[in-house]
Amino acid sequence: MNLPDFIRAMPKIELHVHLQGSTRPETLLKLAQHHHIALPADTVEGIREWYTFRDFPHFVEIYGVICDCIQAPDDIELLAREFLQGQASQNIRYTELTYTPPRRIPFDEQLDALNRARVWGEAELGVTMNYIVDIPRECEVEVGNLIADWAISGMGQGVIALGLGGPEVDNPPEKYPEAYAKIKAAGLISIPHAGETVGAASIWSALKFTDAVRIGHGVRCLEDPALVEELRRRQIPLEVCPTSNVCLKVVDQLENHPLPHLLEAGLYVTLNSDDPPMFNTTLTEEYIRCADVFGFDANRIEQFVMDALRVTILPADQKAKLMGQYQAEFATLKSRYS
Repeated sequence: MNLPDFIRAMPKIELHVHLQGSTRPETLLKLAQHHHIALPADTVEGIREWYTFRDFPHFVEIYGVICDCIQAPDDIELLAREFLQGQASQNIRYTELTYTPPRRIPFDEQLDALNRARVWGEAELGVTMNYIVDIPRECEVEVGNLIADWAISGMGQGVIALGLGGPEVDNPPEKYPEAYAKIKAAGLISIPHAGETVGAASIWSALKFTDAVRIGHGVRCLEDPALVEELRRRQIPLEVCPTSNVCLKVVDQLENHPLPHLLEAGLYVTLNSDDPPMFNTTLTEEYIRCADVFGFDANRIEQFVMDALRVTILPADQKAKLMGQYQAEFATLKSRYS
């Protein structure tokens, strides 16, 4: 079988990818020039070189500059349209997009901008998305509470969960008791990042304090056998981002990534790209690289996709419809590329 071509052609789902972290270098330059914001370089080539991953502080610096360049609802719509174009080019038909809302723009205007892009993407590209509104762990408690309020206000308009991202060290979810009390009362689910740069304790906090239904990353669960058993027993999905883990030094190289061990332990694993241009990857590339390094065949690749689809936060009827479509397409593709 021509597995790379099969992977490129197959329908996909993505559960862990950031809008701001998907910003193209040329778009960042355009926004910065429009808003008269100085960047470290003034050409697309220079910005692309600046994007090249060095270390976590450099990554945070880039992310902060991107956020600073989002000054108006039109900027959000532009980023979201370009994001959906990128997803469509990979046949990623549904995405649960992590979105960190800037405070300088009223949230209803942000949501309107995202939804204009979503309607356009559905009509023009045949792809769609919903939103995980994200609290940056390093923000003040009052900001976290505000973002929780915003997320609740967007329920029924595309917002499906409250996220928790950013640096795990010294920023546990327990920092935001009011925010999590609010979303629990409102019936909004929690999908936090955990177990990436901090070990098993971070995942335990995510499970116990936020009632997480999925874990962003979670690869360091293997440090605690009791946690592995808890995740296996409850089949809590892990949103694994292999190239991101290599870049952020969670592991030293892809060949040493714990992905095979997570699967051997019976854990529920999905594959994702996280911040694609910053880590020089795409979801398609994640599948191709992992298939090559770990020897995954077409059936295992299909299972990753279908497992991601099963744990989307979609209404049962939409999920069932997609399941049927994807199963039929996989059967056709396996025959075509075998």
